[in-house]
Amino acid sequence: MKEFLLVFRRDADQSAIPFNPEQYQDMMMKWQDWMGSLAAQNRVVNPGKRLDTDGRVVRGGSTVTNGPYVELKEMIGGFVLLSAKDLDEAAELAKGCPIFMVGGNVEVRPFMEM
Repeated sequence: MKEFLLVFRRDADQSAIPFNPEQYQDMMMKWQDWMGSLAAQNRVVNPGKRLDTDGRVVRGGSTVTNGPYVELKEMIGGFVLLSAKDLDEAAELAKGCPIFMVGGNVEVRPFMEM
């Protein structure tokens, strides 16, 4: 098995998709179910974390600016490390991600051998 990074992206405008409390709870349950399914298959290497909207960007080793890039149309919401036999299988596992409910996408990336 190889390891893959799943990066969850969605529209940077959080107000674009308003949720009432029931819809929010439903989406959170879908995330828990999907992650639980991956964990039950022993696919989760690291459950990752959900990322906050605040941050900093360091350039050239000395310049620090506020980030992430708010001018981008997409923002990274979080990530997961998982195991799969190849990139195609990792992409297939990503198809069940609830991020699609809010118009988001999942970037699936393999790690380079060093």
